[in-house]
Amino acid sequence: MEFQWIADGVQFPDIDRGRLEAWIAEVAGLHGRILGPLTYIFCNDDKIIEVNRQFLHHDYYTDIITFDYTRGRRISGDMFISLDTVRTNAELVRADYNTELHRVIVHGVLHLCGINDKGPGEREIMEANENQALSLLKL
Repeated sequence: MEFQWIADGVQFPDIDRGRLEAWIAEVAGLHGRILGPLTYIFCNDDKIIEVNRQFLHHDYYTDIITFDYTRGRRISGDMFISLDTVRTNAELVRADYNTELHRVIVHGVLHLCGINDKGPGEREIMEANENQALSLLKL
């Protein structure tokens, strides 16, 4: 298992990388997956919209963009996380910033595990899986 944690144009968030890596491995295992290389790129809204426009042809801000390189049960991917949007979303839903950041971190992993959130009823399934994962972390 290999993790990369990168801050691109932002201050690196106050996270416990070792604890998160163990948590992410546990979540993946619960979904019958094993970890391959995972890269988290923390960025700002300017970077996330640039990535969204360039690679997905979407013209809007988002909290996370996940590039999936998974093969079989071995999950792998690059995840861009806009700390600006995470903060905005935390304020909108009146959530603690760190809880929202951890929700977004695991959201990308859940996508790599095959859980989607765009179709009918899928958002609720994703949220249930996020909540289950967050309960394991015990923030």
